[in-house]
Amino acid sequence: MSLHTDTRKIALVTGGASGIGLAIADEFVKNNIFTIIIGRDQAKLDKAKSAFGDSCETISFDMGKLELIPGLVEDIKSRFGRIDILVNNAGINMKKEFCDVTDADFMQIIQTNLLSVFSLSREVVKVMLPFKSGCIINISSMAAQYGIPKVIAYTASKTALDGMTKAMATELSPKGIRVNSIAPGFIATDMSAKALDSDPERKQKVFSRTPMGYLGETKDIGTTAAFLASDGAKYITGVILPVDGGNSVGF
Repeated sequence: MSLHTDTRKIALVTGGASGIGLAIADEFVKNNIFTIIIGRDQAKLDKAKSAFGDSCETISFDMGKLELIPGLVEDIKSRFGRIDILVNNAGINMKKEFCDVTDADFMQIIQTNLLSVFSLSREVVKVMLPFKSGCIINISSMAAQYGIPKVIAYTASKTALDGMTKAMATELSPKGIRVNSIAPGFIATDMSAKALDSDPERKQKVFSRTPMGYLGETKDIGTTAAFLASDGAKYITGVILPVDGGNSVGF
């Protein structure tokens, strides 16, 4: 069967070959959504492709290369005909003391975490508009909910992303395109394990202010994204949804 005649919804997930992105792709595939995964690591992309088989396509692409994004979306449109769901998950972080962050450091984070999200969303929305339907899910962070030290550029990018989510929702929802954001709490990934295990004081702080008392799983973000992309969420737009075991309200 040609993909153009495939009746399944088509999703695009950036940074979808590992961690939270992979968990989102996994839930989409389980929900019979054909999923296009974009990532930079070819080995991880190949692994995802072998896991999901015919339910998935992988594309190796660096989201920091803004000038190439329109061509990327045009290529996807010509091959698949439409894009029903976009998940802006790709992002980078940098931990540095405030005074050590250079302008170039700051701009690198902004370019990948914010400008690329805007550029990709703009191009994908052009594909969605003729269908008068679509769903965009941005992956935010607790860093936009409250101040976390040593991640100034990351915090700025995610706070701006939340503002962009609301503005996009207001402008695009009348045209049939819903836009929401998920703000993950402390999720058990290789990266978080490494960070917390090497810093017992921080680990204790994380658990003490998370009312549920344990780390979330990447699947928790995946199932939330699948819900927001489903008809069950058809009247939900413009929300920043914390999935954090109560961390953002804990004390």
